[in-house]
Amino acid sequence: MTMPAPDTSRPSAISVADRLTQHVLGTMTPGMRLPSEADLAERYGVSRVTMREAVKMLAGRGLLDVARGRRAIVRQPDGSVFAEFLTSLLRSDPKCLFDLIQVRRSLEVQSVTLAARHASRAGIMAAEAALDRMRAAAEAGRSGADPAAQTRFHQADADFHEALALSSGNRVLSYLFEGMALPLRESFYASHRGQQLRGLSLADSVTAHAHILACVSSGDVKGASDAMSKLIDDAERDIRAAYSPESLDGGDGKGDRLRRSAASVASSAADGRSDGALSNTASPTLSANKRFP
Repeated sequence: MTMPAPDTSRPSAISVADRLTQHVLGTMTPGMRLPSEADLAERYGVSRVTMREAVKMLAGRGLLDVARGRRAIVRQPDGSVFAEFLTSLLRSDPKCLFDLIQVRRSLEVQSVTLAARHASRAGIMAAEAALDRMRAAAEAGRSGADPAAQTRFHQADADFHEALALSSGNRVLSYLFEGMALPLRESFYASHRGQQLRGLSLADSVTAHAHILACVSSGDVKGASDAMSKLIDDAERDIRAAYSPESLDGGDGKGDRLRRSAASVASSAADGRSDGALSNTASPTLSANKRFP
């Protein structure tokens, strides 16, 4: 059997990609176009095949927008690559939910602390708008007649936290929260399942978020920090409750329904779709058979 020839261009492509990355980050701005593939290959002293591979690597890093028939364009930095990395971790090992909780505990408390000190009116308005969307979705989902309400609620919830990070004035925090938006939304499903088991509703979550925003708006640094810490503590408790043996094997049929529905809604948080099963599921991308200590 004839084996395919090894890809000898890749080590060279990696080196070129690293050099090209330095050039893009150091001298170019979003929206600028790179030189043609032929010009780049000549500049870096490599073949066009190697150059093409290097450009693809930069596109994979979220630095370039590449399309057939035109030169590559420098992208506006965003958290999409980071989001994909976090989401893949959650899907490969649901226990990473608790790693995410630990990271949130540090970042979220720092975020509201800075926001309470420095928040602009625009930042506060963005958080208020997200809170209003949470409130509207909670009200719409109260009767169970609107199966998409929970998805809208979790989207608005993630927007709320991202708005607080933006209000902090720290660009790195803002970038991190942008990248965490999708993993956060997915973790919210498990958290909501735990809330239900404790007899709480989306309206209770709205109340907790409204308290955080009130502290931030009034410049109450300690109040904002304490309120956010409590929110994260509750989220961790809810997620543990959602995956407890009692939740999965409680004999009330909910455990079996959780297992059946988890697979069917695996992609709903990622693409914004929802169905009636969501109100009784944990995180759509996490295995319903997982149990946590």
